[in-house]
Amino acid sequence: MGKAWKFGDSISTDLIAPGRYFHLRSNLPELAKHVLEGARADFAPQVRSGDFVVAGENFGLGSSREHAPTIIKIVGVRAVLAKSFARIFYRNCINIGLPAITCDTDKIDEGDELELDMEKGVVKNKTKGTETTFPPLPAVMNRILQEGGLVAYIKAHKTLEI
Repeated sequence: MGKAWKFGDSISTDLIAPGRYFHLRSNLPELAKHVLEGARADFAPQVRSGDFVVAGENFGLGSSREHAPTIIKIVGVRAVLAKSFARIFYRNCINIGLPAITCDTDKIDEGDELELDMEKGVVKNKTKGTETTFPPLPAVMNRILQEGGLVAYIKAHKTLEI
């Protein structure tokens, strides 16, 4: 279980990984101290391992900064839940082993305690006693996520075949 951190629509990669810290891209743990600072200054200092980023439409738009989903994962975010994702950001999430779940986020509020069941395609809102469903990810994506990302999957299996 983890706490929901609520964001709006069109959260760009520049809001996730602020450009003013671009010089830190070779030091991802240091860059992670500024994750989502452009959207919410209180996020990075207060997020806890297992928490969730919950957003509206088009999360991760903008440049293809691979470090944007990486620093979200570094701070311990369990998954990003959004109504929709920018395509490159979504793919980068899967590649680095960060679940990116497309679902209706309207009934999730700031601070709600959430639990995620990837296999069943369910987000349980423990605070409200409700559930939000989502189409389970394809088997290949689940395997990549379970292994911790695409590189870890290839290292473990020496192939992309499932």
